[in-house]
Amino acid sequence: MSDKVLRIVPDSNVVREDFLAFVLGSASVRRQIDSLLSGSTGQWNISQNAVLGLQVPDLGLEEQRRIVELLDALSEAESSIKQTIAKVREVRRGLLLASMISIGRTGSFHGWVRVPLKAVVPSTDYGISEALVSDPQGMPVLRMNNIRDGQVDASELRYCPTSVPDRLVLRRGDVLFNRTNSIEHVGKAAMWADDLPKATFASYLVRLNPDLRQITPEYLVEWLQHPLIRQRVKAISTVAVQQVNVNPTRLRDLEIDLPVSLDEQRRIVNLLAACDDRIRREEEELAKLRQVKIGLADDLLAGRAVGAE
Repeated sequence: MSDKVLRIVPDSNVVREDFLAFVLGSASVRRQIDSLLSGSTGQWNISQNAVLGLQVPDLGLEEQRRIVELLDALSEAESSIKQTIAKVREVRRGLLLASMISIGRTGSFHGWVRVPLKAVVPSTDYGISEALVSDPQGMPVLRMNNIRDGQVDASELRYCPTSVPDRLVLRRGDVLFNRTNSIEHVGKAAMWADDLPKATFASYLVRLNPDLRQITPEYLVEWLQHPLIRQRVKAISTVAVQQVNVNPTRLRDLEIDLPVSLDEQRRIVNLLAACDDRIRREEEELAKLRQVKIGLADDLLAGRAVGAE
């Protein structure tokens, strides 16, 4: 073990190891630990004596066993939901990837084509470079942090205090691409869906202008966000001090696989959206279950009767 780790050896005559693990992770004990920490942010410590002084429930071994079994049942349900989420995410990734692999082997695949991105995205635009302010009297400006999980997050906005050219005001369907950021964030993309009455975007984002006769903005975003494409984007990026940059010209040289039919593109996007809905529902259930587990653990450890029959 590292010297940053403290091993606790329980007395099996008075406490079960699995029960003690639940206790040390409980809300009441975590609050005690937080109050006993010393040091500074990022380097908090707690002494051995402080750990030994933690107040824990004094329950018999049989009651400890009952509590562990009840909480284990919830843990199993929690694990089942996590597995479902992982499976749906895997299916989501495979929907596009299966077609990409097929077209890569054969050169064609049931109405799909492979073309340079510039064939379906004829132009790009850089955003504004003016200094931004927190005064909401100006025009809202989307920045790197406003693109999350393929969606626009219109919180934590900054504003441009000067006039913005009409050509840089966002229009519904605009695709924004994060061209400058750390390696794990560069390449993020999202479609503007009139999330605000009016907005523009900062210069470290680039707007991709798709040819709507050939590709839907939603499909373009999904393609850009696929893990395989994110790896290709990283491969063409240039590294500066603590940041990575993607040149839009090099980005548009990448090849994109897409159905010729716009309806087929929409069908794929709808399938991906259905996966997203399923993931959201499962995550909501997981959050509820965790809250139930926390509440049940607090009740049990406090000695309040729960399913004692």
